[in-house]
Amino acid sequence: MVRLEHIGIAVKDLEASNELFEQLLGTPAYKIEEVASEHVKTSFFKTGESKIELLEATTPESAIAKYLDKRGEGIHHIAFEVEDIHAEMARMRAQGYQLLNEQPKRGADNKLVCFIHPKSANGVLVELCQTVE
Repeated sequence: MVRLEHIGIAVKDLEASNELFEQLLGTPAYKIEEVASEHVKTSFFKTGESKIELLEATTPESAIAKYLDKRGEGIHHIAFEVEDIHAEMARMRAQGYQLLNEQPKRGADNKLVCFIHPKSANGVLVELCQTVE
């Protein structure tokens, strides 16, 4: 089963964006965390069955910093929760999707993650994620 897990939004200022989304959604972020390996600081908001993830670059070399330079703030990716990320990655490869990771890696919010190249998904960066305990 695949379900929408979260929508990732690239932001320049996480603190200001947290305030904006807290007002918009009527609830504070339930988690703020830095993912050093990806050079990002993230915050998560619950909205119904799904989440919103705000991503701020912590270094100019991060993928989020490059995204912001090129496109500005906005939707960065859509993430889908999968039960077995290794099986989904194999299925995606077999169907011709270009994956950006050879193996899943640790992401924010207790997830293993893998990204599908936007060229394989109508210009949308897709994240597959699996919760790990």
